[in-house]
Amino acid sequence: ISGNEKAEHHTFLLFPNHSAFNFTITRGNIAGKLVFYQMEGNTTYVRNTGQLASDVPTETMFELSSPRKNFSTTAFTYTWDLGNGEVIQGTEPVVRYHYSESGNYTLRLKVGVNATDSEVYSMDVQVLDPIKQIKLKEPSGYEMSQNTSLAFHVDGSPPMWVCWRFLPSCVPDVTEGCTLTMLYENTLRLNHTFTSAGAQCLDISLRNNISNLQTSFSLHVRSNYDTPLFLILSCVTVVVVTVSFVTGITCRSRQRNRSKVETMQRSCDPHNK
Repeated sequence: ISGNEKAEHHTFLLFPNHSAFNFTITRGNIAGKLVFYQMEGNTTYVRNTGQLASDVPTETMFELSSPRKNFSTTAFTYTWDLGNGEVIQGTEPVVRYHYSESGNYTLRLKVGVNATDSEVYSMDVQVLDPIKQIKLKEPSGYEMSQNTSLAFHVDGSPPMWVCWRFLPSCVPDVTEGCTLTMLYENTLRLNHTFTSAGAQCLDISLRNNISNLQTSFSLHVRSNYDTPLFLILSCVTVVVVTVSFVTGITCRSRQRNRSKVETMQRSCDPHNK
């Protein structure tokens, strides 16, 4: 288990631990099974479903299990075709590699016996991207209104099971369940109406066939009655400009009227004749 802590949310990454892989192959006089291991840090996972995680160190072993013949003195050669253009040859029944990209591959193993005979085995492998993180895309910050739409980007191969729930005031409620849905893309969208403003938390759990992710987001919700500061300043600016404009027009009108009155008074004064 690895942790990645940030100021806004905390992430815990979990991988399922499968039982032993038992894919048995029989061809000619050679029978055996393929065992797939993947290493994550100091932990080794056995993959028993034909599905592997991408970009993770992988080890595949061929174990002989033929009861009809003793191969203790037999010299084997192994040619591993990973299906991604990489071919590895050796005399040991184990190969170490990793798939850098997700996709469907056909792994082929050619087992040579004393340089005189050989058998070829194949197996289809599905490589998936493990769920490593989920990021909040919209809104761009962790502050939002009571009526909001959230969009998250999930790094991992779909389909994924998603279980989410909002925690008012970030208080855990063991009696409240989560909303379970299937995600078929890498974008998770949630529409939600918060009943109150202030600190809120969102718990999200995700799982695909090779990994799990549990994470929590800390959100700050504004009241619907809170008016943004920039809107208030804009309104004040408009009012000031309007008042200044009206005042200017009124002053100019009074000046023109005063000039007309003075002119009429001078024209009516007998001393001015």
